[in-house]
Amino acid sequence: MRRLIVLAAAAVMSAACFLPGGLGGDEGAAPAASPEGIWEPCTDEARRIYPNVSRSIQFHCANVDVPKDWAKPDGEKIKVSLLRARIGSQRDRIGSLLVNPGGPGGSGVDTAVYLTASMPVEVLRRFDLVGFDPRGVGRSTPVKCISDADLDASFGSEPDPVSPASFDTVVGLTEKIDAGCKAKYGDDLKLFGTVQAAKDMDAIRQAVGDDKLTYLGYSYGTLLGATYAQLFPKNIRAMVLDGAVDPTLSSVAASESQAKGFERAYANFADWCKNHTSRCPIAPDPVARINEALDEARRNPAEQRGREATAGWVFYALVSSLYSQDRWPDLADAMDSVLDGDPSGVFELADAYADRTPGGSYTNLFDANAIVNCTDDGHPPTKDQVRQLQSQWRTKYPTFGAPLAIGALTCSLWDGPHDPVPTGKAEGAPPIVVVGTKGDPATPYEQTPALAGMLGVGRVLTWEGEGHTAYPETPCISTAVNAYLIDLKVPAEGKTCPA
Repeated sequence: MRRLIVLAAAAVMSAACFLPGGLGGDEGAAPAASPEGIWEPCTDEARRIYPNVSRSIQFHCANVDVPKDWAKPDGEKIKVSLLRARIGSQRDRIGSLLVNPGGPGGSGVDTAVYLTASMPVEVLRRFDLVGFDPRGVGRSTPVKCISDADLDASFGSEPDPVSPASFDTVVGLTEKIDAGCKAKYGDDLKLFGTVQAAKDMDAIRQAVGDDKLTYLGYSYGTLLGATYAQLFPKNIRAMVLDGAVDPTLSSVAASESQAKGFERAYANFADWCKNHTSRCPIAPDPVARINEALDEARRNPAEQRGREATAGWVFYALVSSLYSQDRWPDLADAMDSVLDGDPSGVFELADAYADRTPGGSYTNLFDANAIVNCTDDGHPPTKDQVRQLQSQWRTKYPTFGAPLAIGALTCSLWDGPHDPVPTGKAEGAPPIVVVGTKGDPATPYEQTPALAGMLGVGRVLTWEGEGHTAYPETPCISTAVNAYLIDLKVPAEGKTCPA
């Protein structure tokens, strides 16, 4: 589960980097019954996603028809795919718990399957776990406009192109990718933005028979949830937003926030390495050794079966490992090995981030990621501004600043229409729990109180841990979130859980 959340939430970095009191409602009211007519058994599909699923869980799948354009509700329809997981010992059912892992581009269908292995049983006994692939993602009218070869070239490209020629190479590749998406989808690109997807969520709520929505969103899923809260505030029963995205930030400010977050996580990794030398073969100066690995990859990249571990792949191995403290030993081993000419560990980490198979094929995670992010971003920086930020941030944030500036090129060069997300209060909504992790690199903790404040009904719940997202990673956070989801007990103001 941890790796799945890392993968889906990692696309937040990629968007910038590669291309890059009492609650409202009556908790005692009888819940609406889930309409069984829409569901068909799909245990085989669940086991294909995760072979070790428990036999105590029943899996059903469904498709919900929604307007292709919510501005034309009687027009053309598209399908949004759902998966429901229901434990055999379910009792006193409250309703459905709708989940989204983030991205944008992550599969909620896959997430629901994986969550059955880690979700607290007291939650599974009270809710159907329902995952959905947002429009354009996975099984839901998927968008696909970037070739595997172009994705390989993009991930493998120089993360900090200093010379004019190197910069122009990255610009040319980005223009090619953007133009391919515009040529294939034209003005329909704007129909895959967050606002349209949030409206789909209300159609899902109705389709599964819930009077009010109970929702758990990770990373970009917090932006999706916050948008829903502003559009349908009175349709919410409970909402948990874990790994908060602050929609009031400009894309430049958001990228700079990530640069700070990743530098902070990198420093934490370096401290861990120095204090655990037996588990960190690149101690005592891991930053110097990783810089050495990047420089060597620029001069003479290691090869594995004809594939070169360029500086881009080494950089994404670093990025991938900082999403979870569990991967810090893997990072140290991979960098030590690549310096000895073995890039297998680098490719394992980077490919997990990129959702790339050993054969070189990709899912549509990053196609959807680019389309959604650039549709949502109404005011991207210009190409000249990107070049200026690259130079400025290289000094302020030595490892991640320049690559995050370069990542803004995707939306800078985007020729598609925009549909920005709202940034107002969720007036009429019940309290919404916003979970933040102090060591989160991708959605830095500072964005947690900002999102809670923007919504006006947010209640901050803090984990003093490392990595991206917190629930159900630690018992203290799980206890607080479970009580909120089941009994609508809002965490105490300022509630903080130790690492």
